[in-house]
Amino acid sequence: MTAIDDATAFARLPLPAAVLFDWDHTLVDAWGAILAAYNDVMIAFGQPPVLTPEEGRLRIRRSMRDTFPDLFGDRWQEAALYFKSAYAARHLDLLTAMDGAADLLDLLARAGVPVGVVSNKQGPFLRAEAGHLGWTSRFTALVGAGDAARDKPDAAPVAMALAPMAVAAGPDVWFVGDALVDMDCATAAGCTGILLVHDGASLDDGALARASIRVVDCRHLHDLVTSAMGLT
Repeated sequence: MTAIDDATAFARLPLPAAVLFDWDHTLVDAWGAILAAYNDVMIAFGQPPVLTPEEGRLRIRRSMRDTFPDLFGDRWQEAALYFKSAYAARHLDLLTAMDGAADLLDLLARAGVPVGVVSNKQGPFLRAEAGHLGWTSRFTALVGAGDAARDKPDAAPVAMALAPMAVAAGPDVWFVGDALVDMDCATAAGCTGILLVHDGASLDDGALARASIRVVDCRHLHDLVTSAMGLT
């Protein structure tokens, strides 16, 4: 694994024909609303709640249609509706942009690199949050859970996000995210996985092993892109 401060190694990555981002804990912080809604549904359906944000970030990775059947059995669709209602009641009020995210998106726009999002957040919530931040026009595609035939880590949502860009999946497509499911998705699609480690509290060895390179956060990635592309 490449060191997070190795700019020389970063410069060896293929320049991006497109960049796909995860959403939660990558470009935005919505964990307050996610954890509250998750605990609401867990308690309502007789399950133990998540006790810490770190535990939540490790457990809440895959989409509802991939995880709720195991958690709630035959009642999973009822539980999914409960979660959606609990999340809808608070998510826009608690949403904030991650430090450096807007600057990174601006830099990629100036470089003429098309940008999209592939998230395991439900598509309507994802697009509502992008609109709330005034970010919708920044993205060629905003693909959430349920939009493609399958969700991350399957490659299907990557193909959907790249289609309007007329870009084929490959090493010159960067997939930027903070979790194992993102790096697995990058691998499945044949893209270059860039892992944001943040403080490292919620990472596991699998995510670190699968990433092509790891960086601290959006601001660190902004600085590396600036240097690698000769931008200012």
